[in-house]
Amino acid sequence: MEIIDAHVHIYPDKIALKASKAIGDFYGIPMDYDGTVDGLLKVGKKAGISRYLVHSVATTPHQVHSINTFILEQLKAHKEFIGFITLHPDLTIDEIDSEIKFAIDNGFKGIKLHPDFQKFYIDDPKLDNIYKAASGKLPILFHMGDKRYDYSSQERLVRVANKFKDLKCIAAHFGGYSTWGNYREYENLKYDNVYFDTSSSLYFLEKYKAVQLIKKFGADRFFFGTDYPMWDAKEELERLFSLGLTDEENELILSKNIKKLLNL
Repeated sequence: MEIIDAHVHIYPDKIALKASKAIGDFYGIPMDYDGTVDGLLKVGKKAGISRYLVHSVATTPHQVHSINTFILEQLKAHKEFIGFITLHPDLTIDEIDSEIKFAIDNGFKGIKLHPDFQKFYIDDPKLDNIYKAASGKLPILFHMGDKRYDYSSQERLVRVANKFKDLKCIAAHFGGYSTWGNYREYENLKYDNVYFDTSSSLYFLEKYKAVQLIKKFGADRFFFGTDYPMWDAKEELERLFSLGLTDEENELILSKNIKKLLNL
């Protein structure tokens, strides 16, 4: 069964450990790994992962192109990598268009946004320029949820998914890290253009709840992700398999769904 890790953060070696520690401090969770490319490939190989969706996040506008260039370098060096660019809400329209052209010209498959790190509300109108530019071209992987903040609530993504129907939205962390109990908001996330990943969730969610959410939205809407460097890939796979899903459902989640969405 092919395994694609659809949620991976990577950093240049010289800053990887510092960046990983900063993420751990933000969430109060010790990192399992250092965020380097070599570390990713080592842990992924042990788990039988064959491809990785890699990205990073710009916390300021001036970081955007340098990060995207770094990711491109890694795509060229590692044929098993699938790249998502980063964007920032304070970019100009011309800068957004330029980065999206850069992405398409260089084989990137999507965009990663992290509302909590980048300090924006998903449904803030200032993001409309990004959503318009990406619609019909590149899906956006959103960090979703955090009980400490309201930047990335399910309700806010619902507004975006409804307003931009040609925009493919991937709601990370089962659609809401640490806010999985928001049943009413979850009901409204059932849009044709909304997908989910399993990253940073299976450790916390009770098995019945994870299965309930997968059944609610359909196994054909989920992607397996480890959130490297946060979690061990082999352990995350074991957590997924422990849910008791069918072989067909597991195959969809592990590779078929992401391949279909990104035309891999």
